[in-house]
Amino acid sequence: MIRSFVLAGAITVIAGIAHAEEPIVGNWKTAAGDTAVIASCGGSYCVTLKTGKYAGRKIGTLAGTGGSYAGEITDPAAEKTYSGSGKISGNSLRMQGCVMKILCKSQTWTRL
Repeated sequence: MIRSFVLAGAITVIAGIAHAEEPIVGNWKTAAGDTAVIASCGGSYCVTLKTGKYAGRKIGTLAGTGGSYAGEITDPAAEKTYSGSGKISGNSLRMQGCVMKILCKSQTWTRL
């Protein structure tokens, strides 16, 4: 009986490790000081503002693994969408939005 519990516990731990979240998932403080949440959604990662003037607005969709992501980012103030990317380095996320991949702006977000 005790072996069954130990085995079940070990399987649970292994399954948890195998299904670990990508490093982009979580809450981030934006350059403007707002909080954004990045969560799994339909095989990608959705970026939604949690606080600030545009709270509740989805501002991006990124796909990727291992700390490098690409997709679309929306500037909520201008209501314009750009090709975007994100790169994790420790507790920082460098977000970049580009027009025609040559005119780019970036900002660094911090994990909360």
